Amino acid sequence: MRVARHRVPAWTGPRAAIALVQVLGLAVWFSASAVVPRLRVEWGIGDATVVWLTVSVQLGFVAGAVTSAVFTLPDRVRPHRLLAWSALGAAVCTLVLATVVDSPGPALALRALTGVLLAGVYPVGMKLTTSWSGPGSRFRDLGVLVGALTLGSALPHLLGGLAGPALPWRGVLLGAAAAGLLAALLAATLVRPGPGHAPAPPPHSRYAVRMLRERGPRLVVCGYLGHMWELYAFWTWLPAYLAAAPAATTQPRGLPIELVVFATSGLAGAVGCAVAGRVADRVGPAPVAITALAVSGTCCLLSPVMIGAGTPGLVVFCAVWGASVVADSGVFTGALSDVADRRYVGTALTTQTALGFLLTAVSIQVVPLVAAAGGWPAALLVLLPGPVLGVLAMRSLLPTAPEVPARA
Repeated sequence: MRVARHRVPAWTGPRAAIALVQVLGLAVWFSASAVVPRLRVEWGIGDATVVWLTVSVQLGFVAGAVTSAVFTLPDRVRPHRLLAWSALGAAVCTLVLATVVDSPGPALALRALTGVLLAGVYPVGMKLTTSWSGPGSRFRDLGVLVGALTLGSALPHLLGGLAGPALPWRGVLLGAAAAGLLAALLAATLVRPGPGHAPAPPPHSRYAVRMLRERGPRLVVCGYLGHMWELYAFWTWLPAYLAAAPAATTQPRGLPIELVVFATSGLAGAVGCAVAGRVADRVGPAPVAITALAVSGTCCLLSPVMIGAGTPGLVVFCAVWGASVVADSGVFTGALSDVADRRYVGTALTTQTALGFLLTAVSIQVVPLVAAAGGWPAALLVLLPGPVLGVLAMRSLLPTAPEVPARA
């Protein structure tokens, strides 16, 4: 008699441990950005320093990812150990910032180093997840993982929003550092590579370049770059966009911006990732990525109008945007792991993320320049080219219908 086999949900067992490490370990990413209003008051910093508190992390991530890719570290070092040590280092950097630093210079240096170390957390987590995933559940599992990253990145906003002004900015950073320390402990004790983990290959410092010469990986990376042009700039400047909305000043108590940011970028984003992953397992990555890019691009286009909506309409709009803007992250990861050399999947994913985060360093700086010139209602329009170019790249990956021979 044939025994029915049941799928194990992506949130149980080893994959749950990896996802939990991502939630906790990535809490340090936007920890400084989440306390910008308080740093403005205490340190007297201007807009340029505010931008660099996020950009320094992005550039540090790029430096760490490039180094990791050149030396093929994700494929040659035991991934759970690399994950644990990287999470520990990022948490320690945040802990030092919270307890010792009292000026922008050292803070920016520590944020850059945090980014370097996070290059050993996010891409390595993706590689570990794919090692536990089968062909029929890869996108679902990666969607859960990126959803975990989304929640983790938004955790400082939740902490600051729940505690209110009574919690100093150092308390928010201490909470993020504690989450990172717990992530390191869990990675060291609970996380291990799955049965799909390939043995360590020989060093191949030029694989990243070779990969981009192949049509499949090149199109996936191009689509991912369009997605990344929008994603992190949206996450960084959503609080400022909400603060500029009439709803933020016309309500008796004002708009609870930090909680809205957590709900619309964190919770809605996590749901978007999970749904997109499940659908991609059924219909393939390209249609899902195109749909997500089209929806988020439409939100870019509508952003000047929707900023004037009342609180319910604005929150729903930002939730739709927050869900769609990150929904395709796991889809791009799974798509690249399908078309890259299996021996160097970790290097391929690290290369893709390095290029994407390098681009975010540009888009994050462009948005406030546009806001200074034309105001916040139109500032996020500058993100629209990303989804447009992403759609064009992913459309090229759609299977073409076979030609029907003409009748004689």
